[in-house]
Amino acid sequence: MNKLLRITVVCMALISVAQQANAQQSSVMSNISGNFEVNSQYYQPDSAILAPDVPEKLLSNGFFNLNYESGNFKAGLRYESYLNALQGFDPNYRGSGITYRFAQFSKDEITITAGNFYDQFGNGLIFRSYEERALGVDNAMDGLHIKYNPYKGIVLKGFVAEQRNFFAKGPGIVRGFDGDVQLNDVFDSWASKKLRLGVGGSFVSKYQKDNSPTRILPENVGAFAFRTNMSYGNWLLNAEYANKINDPSIVNNFIYKNGEALLVNINYAIKGFGAQVSGKRVDNMNYRSDRGATGNSLFINYLPAINKQLTYRLSTLYPFATQPNGEMGAAGEIYINCKPGSFFGGEYGTKISLSASAVNDIKRTTVSNDTLGYASDFFAIGDNRYYQDVNFELTKKLSKNDKLILTYIYQVYDKNVIEGKIGEKQVTSHIAVVDYLHKFDSKHSIRTELQHLLTAEDKKNWAMLLVEYSVSPKWSVTAFDEWNYGNDDPDHRFHYYNASMVYTKGPTRIGLGYARQRAGLLCVGGVCRYVPASNGFNVTVTSRF
Repeated sequence: MNKLLRITVVCMALISVAQQANAQQSSVMSNISGNFEVNSQYYQPDSAILAPDVPEKLLSNGFFNLNYESGNFKAGLRYESYLNALQGFDPNYRGSGITYRFAQFSKDEITITAGNFYDQFGNGLIFRSYEERALGVDNAMDGLHIKYNPYKGIVLKGFVAEQRNFFAKGPGIVRGFDGDVQLNDVFDSWASKKLRLGVGGSFVSKYQKDNSPTRILPENVGAFAFRTNMSYGNWLLNAEYANKINDPSIVNNFIYKNGEALLVNINYAIKGFGAQVSGKRVDNMNYRSDRGATGNSLFINYLPAINKQLTYRLSTLYPFATQPNGEMGAAGEIYINCKPGSFFGGEYGTKISLSASAVNDIKRTTVSNDTLGYASDFFAIGDNRYYQDVNFELTKKLSKNDKLILTYIYQVYDKNVIEGKIGEKQVTSHIAVVDYLHKFDSKHSIRTELQHLLTAEDKKNWAMLLVEYSVSPKWSVTAFDEWNYGNDDPDHRFHYYNASMVYTKGPTRIGLGYARQRAGLLCVGGVCRYVPASNGFNVTVTSRF
């Protein structure tokens, strides 16, 4: 614990120095900004929950961003430190160094970036470079990026770069071009039309040398995408289709079949009511700058999940992970806002949401040419149900100081596919959540959650109780117990305790806690990482300047 305290002291010293530097710069036109974050955990042995042994006892992930801006010029860098990385993060995150640095110049219609950058074409079906720190995902590009606005309503982008691969770079070179045209902005005669229409297109290519002694592998793999967005009155449509030429890799078992994806979102909204319908088809769309990469490394594209992103603790026990080799799904959601004074709204109003989603395999048929792997009818739905959910949520303000949220979730989850575990039963679960908030006054409040998960499969039933007390805007104390009371083995009916305290002052946030963590998947937007079981104390410090 002494080491943990020393890290916290060093973090606070760095924040103080950075804030002083920013204050000294305030007298000129330049600006220095940045942020800092460190997450450390002290691990204790806990063989009962199969927590892996941690020889170092203390593991830590740290980040420091520093940005400079003056007129048309921007520059920045990020320093990262993994000594060693927290459990559940890829062990290739090891060591310290500058992992992100860039210089950017903007003048009139053009912006040029040299070094690292993030970007996304359309919905990301063929290109998305981004960072998701909680998942250990960072596929930052390193090269040259140009953005050009030749005329109002027209945006052109192009780049050539390599990808970050932990503290190194991937073996491939990625090149891309994207164009977006908003027709109502381009044509003056369309400016006042009720129909708003935009179109766009992208092309991305990756190069990787063929070093295979047994196969003839394509060294240049291209992908293209077309998209449209249109709105008319209360309606909004966004659709994108993508196609990728044959890209044999370790993930698709080195088949030579082309890949394709389609994503469609339709929204309708009026005062007090909203609805959304989504559809997605993915077929052989694993796209990476290294054909031998696995896990979450070196993804060029991003395939978003269409199911509702669940946040309550027990609802994340069985999260869905996008299946790039093949999936076909649909989702829908409606929102109703019952205004105060109405029959259902009562004195303070009521909000209701209902959503559902289902994701199946795609239909596959064998072909005579086994190098293609299979054939698949674009509109045929597979028989295997990967995931399904139905979600109902009612939010009711009972008084000026009391708010109640009631949630019911039904889930179907295929562990064999999503977690890669052979021989597991499909899990069907029912989850109920009661979330109650009471405000004593403008600063003091208490929130409680009571959650229950009912299932006949896997580890059976779970219950959870959470209590959170807040003194706004500085203090928050939270404690919860996640209890697997229904486990068939009485010796494995574990309690997973968690207690934490957070202090916030201005831009600085310090969190201290203890957690007995169950093993499972942590997912954000269909991208997941496995988090092993653990037991120990943790500290988190974040700040910005």
